Amino acid sequence: MTIFDVSGLGSQHVPYDDGLVRQRATHADVVAGRTPDTGLLLEHAPAFTAGKRTSPDERPADGTPVIDVDRGGKITWHGPGQLVGYPILRLAEPIDVVGYVRWLEGILIEVLAGLGVPGERVEGRSGVWLPGHGVTADGRPADEKIAAIGIRVAEGVTMHGFALNCSNSLEPYDKIVACGIRDAGVTTISRVLGRTITPQDVAPLIQAALERGLADASSSPIAAAHTTPATTATEVAA
Repeated sequence: MTIFDVSGLGSQHVPYDDGLVRQRATHADVVAGRTPDTGLLLEHAPAFTAGKRTSPDERPADGTPVIDVDRGGKITWHGPGQLVGYPILRLAEPIDVVGYVRWLEGILIEVLAGLGVPGERVEGRSGVWLPGHGVTADGRPADEKIAAIGIRVAEGVTMHGFALNCSNSLEPYDKIVACGIRDAGVTTISRVLGRTITPQDVAPLIQAALERGLADASSSPIAAAHTTPATTATEVAA
């Protein structure tokens, strides 16, 4: 069984540090068997966060504060209008971290397709993309990212997760090299569809898709999970 907490959606935007404390406490409870697998769906107050591989030239040049975190990936932005999902799940043995990331991508692609957004994977890049949807400064087609993924697995249980752009502003991305990728842009569901789609609209669709995916024994990353936790920690980029 997986439980979901959506109390961080709407006007009560969760400060990133508070969300991280909550993640870590939930992770410890799942590791210890005190609580079942848990999905947190929320919106953060505005914040830049940087994974371990972020280089100095990818950070804001104006000194805007950045929160360094223990996930894979590089720098990104979180804030109102963006749906953030933290699935805290005990993975099946043998742990396949890349397979878990691909599974998350599939969940997001499924939900986007249902909304009429043609999200895809791009070879060599994590997350969900709209290939050729944007335009470079010199008029060439450019890929645009609509969802980022950055995770950590410790003691066999996942942390961090995905950020899906719904109705958020894209201006904060002008300050950073988002995910360390210089030749692509970012977009939102609302921008693609030409109408406002909020995290509150999308969260029930994501929860339903996660529930279906986790219940599918043929592909669920937790379907055959062992009760003995692993001892290693791994981060994967987004």
